[in-house]
Amino acid sequence: MQEQPHGFLLVDKPAGMTSHDVIDVLRRVTGIRKIGHAGTLDPFATGLLIVAVSRKATKRISEYSKMSKVYEAEFVLGATSETLDPDSEILKSDPVIELSSDQVRKAMKKLTGEILQVPPMYSAIKMKGKKLYELARKGEVVEREPRPVTVHSFELLSDPHIHNGLATISIRTNVSSGTYIRVLAQDLAAALGTVAYVKTLRRTSIDKFKIENATPLGEITGENWQNLLIDAQ
Repeated sequence: MQEQPHGFLLVDKPAGMTSHDVIDVLRRVTGIRKIGHAGTLDPFATGLLIVAVSRKATKRISEYSKMSKVYEAEFVLGATSETLDPDSEILKSDPVIELSSDQVRKAMKKLTGEILQVPPMYSAIKMKGKKLYELARKGEVVEREPRPVTVHSFELLSDPHIHNGLATISIRTNVSSGTYIRVLAQDLAAALGTVAYVKTLRRTSIDKFKIENATPLGEITGENWQNLLIDAQ
């Protein structure tokens, strides 16, 4: 029997679909069922998704899912939502009247290095045999133990822009696997005496793999996908 083509695709995920939706699209494009990804992106997020194609490649997914990741994001301070992102109703509270770049950088410094994070209710972590987001959708809130993660770097890319009690900032952060950027925004806001949600989120790299070398999902076709496979050593 002829061996199936195998390797990894560097995919630029669009907003508005889950990481599993990406897998479903690629199964149709490639005709291969055994496909998996090395690290979930939330539906509202965009950017780099490493996708393993065929059984031989999927056996190696754990090598890539544990790698550090770089994100660029836009945080809105002074408002929040149940999911800590734009995918649920935005609730205004704790309006921001004044906020300096120095204040933000000092708070960022406290959140750099090894820190403890409480996973959000809207996450895929399993408790009681169910994913947290399944419980959250039923209105259940369960106690979550803080988990150690590492924030290698946390940079402010723009001065706070304040309008109608909301402060918008752009950031870049390099984090260990298992770090939730939505929680990082929440914790940063708490250090500044307010609340926050993540308005936009883009993953720009996973270890040495860069978004510049990724292909937008819509441009991967039945004719070109094999040419886009990499060995990803």
